Amino acid sequence: MQTTLKIGTRGSLLALAQAHETRDRLMAAHGLPEEAFEVVVISTSGDRIQDRPLSEAGGKGLFTKEIEEALLDKRIDIAVHSSKDMPTMLPEGLELSAFLPREDAREAFISRKAGRIVDLPAGAKVGSSSLRRQALIRRMRPDLDVVLFRGNVQTRLRKLDEGVADGTILALAGLKRLDLEHVAADVMSLESFPPAPGQGAICIESRIGDAETGVLLTAIHDIPTGQALACERAFLAALDGSCRTPIAGYATVTGDKLAFSGMILTPDGSDVREVARSGLGKDAAAIGTEAGADVRARAGAHFFDGWN
Repeated sequence: MQTTLKIGTRGSLLALAQAHETRDRLMAAHGLPEEAFEVVVISTSGDRIQDRPLSEAGGKGLFTKEIEEALLDKRIDIAVHSSKDMPTMLPEGLELSAFLPREDAREAFISRKAGRIVDLPAGAKVGSSSLRRQALIRRMRPDLDVVLFRGNVQTRLRKLDEGVADGTILALAGLKRLDLEHVAADVMSLESFPPAPGQGAICIESRIGDAETGVLLTAIHDIPTGQALACERAFLAALDGSCRTPIAGYATVTGDKLAFSGMILTPDGSDVREVARSGLGKDAAAIGTEAGADVRARAGAHFFDGWN
């Protein structure tokens, strides 16, 4: 390396933890000192907009737009993201070039008033900004009052303390990265509360054709996570996945074999379509695309009314 590698990230404690993990892995893989890297904090529209659902403000890209602009302008060399925040279509000239080993993809139920979501009284408020989580909560407990709940992890925990809601759902991976796993009242099973595609995985975005950076990132890329995410993102793309659509999907890779399960829901959780596929990890994207096309065809056009 001739110059300092600039790592772009959002400014939340979780985003910084993910950027620091990426830096530490690069340091270890290449024997580089901390001074060889600079973490550059970039404010995004998604961080600034807190008063309405992302689906009304512009979707997932609100968490990546300003960071990707800095990447294209060469103000940073790589961008570190939560994979579940990434749109399926990237700006021209950029690619997802590495994935770190995936953390636990399960969801955590957090409440000061109940140990499990099934233990909440009828009419209790559960906060979430994710349409998938909202739909899954309503599927499990149609008697609960699901309310909008935006903000970073610390903000949401504070809102619970203030009584804004009686419970919320957060990614267990994020809690673990912040050493906050102890706040989880319950860890939801993958079967009862399937995760968002990409959940628990850190991805690294870079400029296409940047060979020097590519060599650095190859050393920390986790192939099984990359294959799993290729499948999940292809499933999303086949369903035109965005923040307007309640979609869950999770792939696992064991050896050269991949297994995928996916789900689409109506926003009220009353109607669900599920799909499962398996095959070789090298065919991950094709498996995800086929699964998405299959579940879309079986659901029928009426299932998507009001999504777009």
